[in-house]
Amino acid sequence: MIGGEQKDFDYLAPLFEILGENIILQGPAGAGQHTKLCNQITIATNMIGVTEAIIYAKKAGLDPVRVLDSITTGAAGSWSLSNLAPRMIKGDFAPGFFVKHFIKDMTIALESAREMGLFTPGLALSLELYQELAENGEADSGTQALIKLFEQK
Repeated sequence: MIGGEQKDFDYLAPLFEILGENIILQGPAGAGQHTKLCNQITIATNMIGVTEAIIYAKKAGLDPVRVLDSITTGAAGSWSLSNLAPRMIKGDFAPGFFVKHFIKDMTIALESAREMGLFTPGLALSLELYQELAENGEADSGTQALIKLFEQK
C-alpha cells in the first residue's frame, strides 16, 4: 500500500520486494495511508461478524470448529474467519495485532471518514466495542479477544 510518484516507486521497487508481497502503488502521497485505513475498516466490521458467528454457534449447541469447516471456504470466508476464529475458539488471545493499535487505526479512520462526510456506522460500532474491550484490560491482547466482550454480555 504505497503512495507516491511512479518514478520513486519504480526506483524503490527492489527494496519493497524485500520487505513484502502484493506491492501496489495506490496513487500520490497519502494514498497508501488511505488504503491502509480501508483495510482496517474492513477488518473492524468483519471481526464483529466473526465474533457473533462463533458466539451464535456455541449458543446453538454447534461445534464451532465444524461450523468454521463449513463456512470459511464459502461467501463468508475471510482471513479473520480462517485465522482468528480458530484462535478465539481455543482461547488464544496472543496478539498478532494489538487491540490498542487497532483502536488507534480505527480512530484515525473514523476521523478521516468524518472529514470526508462519510457515514461509517460499522466502524463507529467496532471502535466503541474495542474501546470497551481495552477498558476491560485487553489493550495488549490480539484483536480476536473481542469474543471476550461478547461472552460477558
